[in-house]
Amino acid sequence: MIDLTSRAKREARDAETAASFVEPDDALPEVTLAGLPPALAGAVRAAGWPDLMPVQRKAIPYLLAGRDMIVQSRTGSGKTGAFLLPLFDRLDDTLARPQALILSPTRELARQIFDEFERIKGERGLKAVAIYGGVRYGPQLDKLAAGAQVVVGTPGRVLDHLQRRTLSLDHCRAFVLDEADEMLSMGFYPDMMAMRSWLPKERQSCMFSATIPPRVKALAHEFLRDPGFLSLSTGNVSVDAIEHRYYRVDPMQKDRTLVRLIELENPESAIIFANTRREVEYLGQFLSNYGYDAASLSGDLSQKAREAVMRRIRSGRLRFLVATDVAARGIDISDLSHVFMFNMPDDQEYYVHRAGRTARAGKTGTSITLVSIEEETNLKRTAHKYGIEMQRAELPTDADVEARVNERMTVTLEARYRTKTNLNRERLRRFLPMVEELAREEPELLAMLVDDLYHDTLHGTSGREAEPEIDSDEYHPDEVHAEAPAADAEARKKRKKRKKRRTGEGSADPGPARETDAD
Repeated sequence: MIDLTSRAKREARDAETAASFVEPDDALPEVTLAGLPPALAGAVRAAGWPDLMPVQRKAIPYLLAGRDMIVQSRTGSGKTGAFLLPLFDRLDDTLARPQALILSPTRELARQIFDEFERIKGERGLKAVAIYGGVRYGPQLDKLAAGAQVVVGTPGRVLDHLQRRTLSLDHCRAFVLDEADEMLSMGFYPDMMAMRSWLPKERQSCMFSATIPPRVKALAHEFLRDPGFLSLSTGNVSVDAIEHRYYRVDPMQKDRTLVRLIELENPESAIIFANTRREVEYLGQFLSNYGYDAASLSGDLSQKAREAVMRRIRSGRLRFLVATDVAARGIDISDLSHVFMFNMPDDQEYYVHRAGRTARAGKTGTSITLVSIEEETNLKRTAHKYGIEMQRAELPTDADVEARVNERMTVTLEARYRTKTNLNRERLRRFLPMVEELAREEPELLAMLVDDLYHDTLHGTSGREAEPEIDSDEYHPDEVHAEAPAADAEARKKRKKRKKRRTGEGSADPGPARETDAD
């Protein structure tokens, strides 16, 4: 029996999506399931798909025409099928050489793409190999030697094979970057730039991503030739462009849970909202102590100190801004991927204002809220009032976070090792016996070194532009806790006297605490 209600919903959703399409000037007509070339139709039948999804109908004609494309579409919209299906028309299964290279930011995603290819290839003789770090080289070498037409992998390990001459891209016809924005946020850009010299000049290159921030467009011109831009979300600036997710959390564990979510999401930059000045100051200090590049912004902050913080985040020198609603007024950060809400705002309308800080200018974004059982009811009422599709998610386990962190660190270490000369590698061999012994007897010492490197390279200020010198007349640390945005001359004199009496550490008396945000 056909579910007419589901069909109507799907058609309405497709119509809404169609209204936000952006296509190249010389747009091509979309393809239907019946109009697919035989090779692609066979793959669709093997996959068991009843119909093509919007991104597939729109993107496939451009890829079949051999055009370089940037395709923006939300996660779960069918992007993988959009770039896999055209391969069945372009690849030669009689040539046992890599003809397509698909790069993804994580080994989990690489594995998913590989599994999807295996599922839809049906009776075709095409072979694929998944290449990613953190596993032995042996099985990958065997599959490459046996002849694979499709290589799916992460940039670092693929570059390793290229440098070892165990992989050749001389016959590569199609090059795909999947989730390109995530690649850049995880620091793959140097590896991808190094890979350019291994790619043949005559190839088709495509980029797929849920978001297309400026850095992704800059990357596109390094790899793509006069690319067309196809988007299924540009122009949609409503709450529908935002993924709304919440986690039910023990109030006493909110700070630790926030850290786990930051580790899992790994946002390029984010605003973290809290309701009171005390919470903002605590979270800013907590995140800084944990090793994150974070700063606080509350109504108690002086205008000069506020401007100093804003210069840091707008110039890319600050990754996490912790703020109250009032303090965040007037802030417009165009490239903000995440908003975290440490608690539900007192006013329901403030939820929409907070979430709306992300997904600006046609981009997509993620809003994550931590709620207690008592706050969950208010959040659901807010979602119902504003027609927001709210998803409750399960908290990540320690094992989930550990796996994600380990993968990022493996990528970083492998990238560093690749930069070593033969003499460097000869020198470091003297430490191998010691490292093996430490791994058995005192692994904590090795873990300490890896943790320091992890936070320096991925969470600290390493690699970011150095903080400029700030004139003492322009910004004074004591002003951070001033009771009013502009302290009078008498207050400044008192702070100077207190500073002289201090031994050199600590800060001036912040004055009486206030529980609510204030301008």
